[in-house]
Amino acid sequence: MEPSRDNPLIRFSAFWWGISVISLFGVLVLILWLRSGGNSGIEPLEQAAAIKRYEVRASIDAAQKASLDSWKVVEEGSTVQVPPTAAFEMVGAQLIASKPSKIEDPAQVIPNTPTAEKLAGGPSADYAAVDALTPAEGTAPDAALLAKGEQGYLLCAACHGPDGKGVQAGDITVGPPLAGSEWVTGPVSNLIRIQMRGLTGPITVAGKVYNPAAPMTAMGAASSDEDVAAVLTYVRNSFGNSAPPVLPEQVKALRSEIGKPALTEADLIPVK
Repeated sequence: MEPSRDNPLIRFSAFWWGISVISLFGVLVLILWLRSGGNSGIEPLEQAAAIKRYEVRASIDAAQKASLDSWKVVEEGSTVQVPPTAAFEMVGAQLIASKPSKIEDPAQVIPNTPTAEKLAGGPSADYAAVDALTPAEGTAPDAALLAKGEQGYLLCAACHGPDGKGVQAGDITVGPPLAGSEWVTGPVSNLIRIQMRGLTGPITVAGKVYNPAAPMTAMGAASSDEDVAAVLTYVRNSFGNSAPPVLPEQVKALRSEIGKPALTEADLIPVK
């Protein structure tokens, strides 16, 4: 150190100057720390939101407790207040004692089960009578019906493509094409039955064999007669196809197909 700087007073002053700077820095850090919410690391707005959440939680807990404390049941025509645990035991006993009811709705039948096989062996609908209801060739479909069918087709487009040309994922077929398909413009009963039962490949369209990776789901089981008719009418009059519209009464006549096993090409009425 230079002799001019080797002065105890200078070193003493430099020491305290350094201490002052460090202290000032510490004070600034402390102020920032306090303004940021202390040691929680949470912003004031977040703290306010958290307080509100705790208030809401407390009110919900109180409401639930009050509901449980005032649990009442009707017993032999009179209302009786019972402890929550006893009420739960009573409900549980009732559920255990309940008997399953027979399902009459074929829409709830699981495909490929014994019940489905039994349905398949039952009497079939009169497909020829259904096809006879189809309007004459050249009958223009209603514009509102087409618009409704176009909206419904959005779900179908996932497998058949927005342009109706089918969907391929490499060598895997997701859905065969509807554009130019003889099955689309053929007998209406084929299309409706496919909607009610689903379809498993392979299937030949315009001379080419398609074997989708997964069978088509029975989409019509959860749709109304009008919705199914609208979608099928749209498909029969889009993507270059042209055919008479499908009527809701035709769809209704084939509701009995629901619950039967998925169709194959051999189950369909051959296309002329």
